[in-house]
Amino acid sequence: METLAAFFSKHFFIIVWVTTLSVFGAVTNYIRKARAGKIERFSISELIGDITISFFLGVVTFLICKGAGVDDYITAGIIGLVSHMGTRGIVIVEDALSQIMPKLITKFFGTK
Repeated sequence: METLAAFFSKHFFIIVWVTTLSVFGAVTNYIRKARAGKIERFSISELIGDITISFFLGVVTFLICKGAGVDDYITAGIIGLVSHMGTRGIVIVEDALSQIMPKLITKFFGTK
């Protein structure tokens, strides 16, 4: 198993790429909210919260896309979109899963 330092040196470009897309997604979402009047004044804690959520979503999206064998350019676009969506993206996925999971459980196990 490779060390953490070896992992970061081997995948440095990917780490920077995913981080940059995620941060830009968060910042554009924050700017959109400010222009729409949803934010009354600048809040560094809200911006950091948006960046943290978007980074988490960007990393998870990257891992899902890589696991599914999605092309790198499509992965980049999806990361940007999901990061921009932020918590709205989480709510959409939660809603979809709450509708899909009972059906899958019933299909495979015969009960809810």
